[in-house]
Amino acid sequence: MADVEMKPIDEAKKPSDEETKKEDESKAPKPVSPAAEIKSNVALIERAVSSLEPRFTHRVLRTLTALRKKLDERVLREAIESVYTHPDSQTKKTLLAWVPAASAGEQSMDVDSTPASAPAQKHGQQEPVPEGEIYLRLLILHYLLATPNTHKQAMELAHETVQRMQSLNRRSMDPIAAKVWYAVERTYELGGQLADARPLFLSAQRTASLRHDDETQASLINRLLRSYINYNLYDQADKLVSKTSFPASAGNPQFARYHYYLGRIKAVQLNYTAAHTNLQQAIRRAPLAKTAPGFYQAVHKLSVVVDLLMGEIPERSLFRQPVLEKALSGYFEIVKAVRMGSLSQFQSTLSKHAAAFEADKTYTLIVRLRQNVIKTGIRRLSLSYARISLRDICVKLHLDSEEDAEYIVGKAIRDGVIEGRIVHEKGWMECGSQKSGYGPEVSEVFTRRIQYCLELHNQSVKAMRYPLNAHRKELAAAENAREREKELAKDIYEGGGDFEDDGPDIGEGF
Repeated sequence: MADVEMKPIDEAKKPSDEETKKEDESKAPKPVSPAAEIKSNVALIERAVSSLEPRFTHRVLRTLTALRKKLDERVLREAIESVYTHPDSQTKKTLLAWVPAASAGEQSMDVDSTPASAPAQKHGQQEPVPEGEIYLRLLILHYLLATPNTHKQAMELAHETVQRMQSLNRRSMDPIAAKVWYAVERTYELGGQLADARPLFLSAQRTASLRHDDETQASLINRLLRSYINYNLYDQADKLVSKTSFPASAGNPQFARYHYYLGRIKAVQLNYTAAHTNLQQAIRRAPLAKTAPGFYQAVHKLSVVVDLLMGEIPERSLFRQPVLEKALSGYFEIVKAVRMGSLSQFQSTLSKHAAAFEADKTYTLIVRLRQNVIKTGIRRLSLSYARISLRDICVKLHLDSEEDAEYIVGKAIRDGVIEGRIVHEKGWMECGSQKSGYGPEVSEVFTRRIQYCLELHNQSVKAMRYPLNAHRKELAAAENAREREKELAKDIYEGGGDFEDDGPDIGEGF
């Protein structure tokens, strides 16, 4: 049998790389325009209102941060006109009045881009729900806040939006109302009138508390705390915290801000342990560093200072994170000064980065670290020398006089920082053996850690979400299973009787 020669595949039939790339590009989903995204968000809000499921509204609000960067006059006008198709809609006219007029070039582009064969919209179509109107007002407000020239117009829109929300009084509007109050606060803050907004926030907070509007109440509590802390009114902020209860059903972003403000209040009140706990909760509940880098940096700045005030040294890996490396450069130098116990290095670093610390509102807390630097220096000296004169302590720690050195050393011995005694007649300090690091305090540390883990587990269980009416499906399935079991038992009973009647007698074969 002759061998059959296999012919090579025709190269022309093979798809080229360019054709493959074009096919992949055609299959890939095209990016959605901002106006179309806004229209789909309004549809999701309508779905949330009709189905009484606020998770759809929360899904819309999660895209607010990214959508704010894409807003302009053309996008807002196109979105409003696509949502409100009726030409005589009063809501449409009201919203378009707040959007700046588009230029002639943009108007001509909009006219040219409209296809001639586009179907005409039905004028009898029902308008969207009021929640969609408030959402569009929120987008317009954020757009007006982006430029300083429109801050006055943003203030008027904010007041009108608040009045509109209060007149509607709809529970399905609560998630959007919480975001609106943040925009209102931002409007007053950019205008330098944050203190003037405090009566408005207090009145709205009382109303939200009476109506059990947890989301709005959580947002307004954070707005008030920010207002008090911005003006260094820590006593009023502490009274607000003691007189109100933060809603347990609030979202993680609101909880993160609340714990951050609590940490700042407790740090000013010298309660560093509670401040450290709240700041750790804020870090864990905060969004990703790429999503909210400013908040992430602010929390870690305060957390580093609180750790130093507690006598702990933060890990070096913290200062190597890309988001924190530049922001925490001054704090890293403070950490090195405290760790080395060098008072001169601490003073030079404090004077060098004083402006940055003042802007972060951590300057007064960092000034308190002077005693920690001196204690660290004394501890290092006690480990290095069995006996050292007070004069040498003054020279090494850059203190003013031997009397100051004697007072500081005596206080360190009384606080348990070091073990030793002062020989006043001879003018030196005799150092004793240091503590081994084991003892009852180890059990206390483990107890605190176990309590924190249990609390974290309880919060995770409470945050779990289950499908709506899932138990009814389980009950229906169990009922169907019982019916099938009854039918099966009946069939077995009937089939077994036939077998006994028609089958041969077992005893006959034996």
